[in-house]
Amino acid sequence: MASEKDKLIVALPSKGRIMDDSFQVFAKAGLIVKRTGHERGYRGIIEGMDGVEVAFLSSSEIAYELGQGHAHLGITGLDLVHENVPAWETRVETLKPLGFGHADVVVAAPDSWVDVTTVGDLEPVGLAFRRVHGRRPRVATKYINITRRFLAARGITSYLVVESLGATEGTPAAGTAEIIVDITTTGATLRGNHLKVLSDGVIVKSQAMLVRSRTAATSPACSTTRCISSLTSKPASTPPRLNRMTASRIRRESSHKAARHARSVFRDGCRGRD
Repeated sequence: MASEKDKLIVALPSKGRIMDDSFQVFAKAGLIVKRTGHERGYRGIIEGMDGVEVAFLSSSEIAYELGQGHAHLGITGLDLVHENVPAWETRVETLKPLGFGHADVVVAAPDSWVDVTTVGDLEPVGLAFRRVHGRRPRVATKYINITRRFLAARGITSYLVVESLGATEGTPAAGTAEIIVDITTTGATLRGNHLKVLSDGVIVKSQAMLVRSRTAATSPACSTTRCISSLTSKPASTPPRLNRMTASRIRRESSHKAARHARSVFRDGCRGRD
């Protein structure tokens, strides 16, 4: 039996549709994820895998914990990797896109700003705004790090980035910001608030990703990270949506066939790769 310090930690979303879709990614690879303890607990196992422990976290926490090396493998959004992991390319590896959780991090300005259609237009307008109002225009966002890097890389310096603590798309109408950086799937909410995405304002095209930590201590449990990666190496298709009852049943059911298959694949994969 693997000791606690020898276990491979897999971090998965703790709730919502992204959790259900993540369960399906593992189920399609013959791996059955189950919570331990009560149904809303934050720990779990993969059936038949003594050397693996599952941690259920928020998607933001997963990105952070992978960057810190506290988890070996996880599923989280690419936008959260970019935001929550400094120098992320050196600290984590994005193994594969999983085909769900699609959304874009975008720069949006009021429709009334007719002279602003591209990111490059923001600088002269920002300078003019400052001359008139005596202050820099504000950019409201929950993506502080992504926004600062994006604007700085394009020479946009005449703006003050402020953290949004609520509905970011409502800040221009509320008078607490002039433009925003926010995440959107269809753009309908932005349009409903009289905002437009700048023509070159897509910062990150995000979706759920299988991510490996580069900083986590190597698990002695038979190079399990590489074995799990090999199981999920086939191109992902968008998983069918499950209703809550079906998803709950999948999480609870004990599938001896899947467990035997998982043990076999892991055993063979580790012999072939170590």
